[in-house]
Amino acid sequence: QVQLVESGGGLVQAGGSLRLSCAASGSGFSIAVMGWYRQAPGNQREFIARITSGGSTTYADSVKGRATISRDTAKNTVYLQMNSLKLEDTAVYYCNANYFTGNSGRIGWGQGTQVTVSS
Repeated sequence: QVQLVESGGGLVQAGGSLRLSCAASGSGFSIAVMGWYRQAPGNQREFIARITSGGSTTYADSVKGRATISRDTAKNTVYLQMNSLKLEDTAVYYCNANYFTGNSGRIGWGQGTQVTVSS
C-alpha cells in the first residue's frame, strides 16, 4: 500500500502564493496519476489538478492559470504551486494517487493539509 504525506499548507494572504508537496512511499508500487483535491467546510471534495506519469496535466477551471502541478517521478513526489490565492481557495488540500501493486489498481489519499487564505 502507498502512503501519501502532504506538506506546505498554512496561512497566506490573498494574492500570495504557496507550494504544496506530496510524497508517496511504500514498496512494490507504480504510480500512474497523481493529483490534488480540496474540500472546504460544507462543500464536497473537488478536483484541482492531476498529472500523469507521462507529464500530461489537467486543471480545474477554478485554478486554471493560477496553479501548476509538477511531479518528480524519481522521488514519487507531486507538487502544486498556487499563485494569486483567493479567499475561496481556503480548504483542506488532499493528495491523490492512482497506482498499481502487481495487477491491482488502487487509489490512495493523503491525510490533507490546511490552506487558509486571509484578506
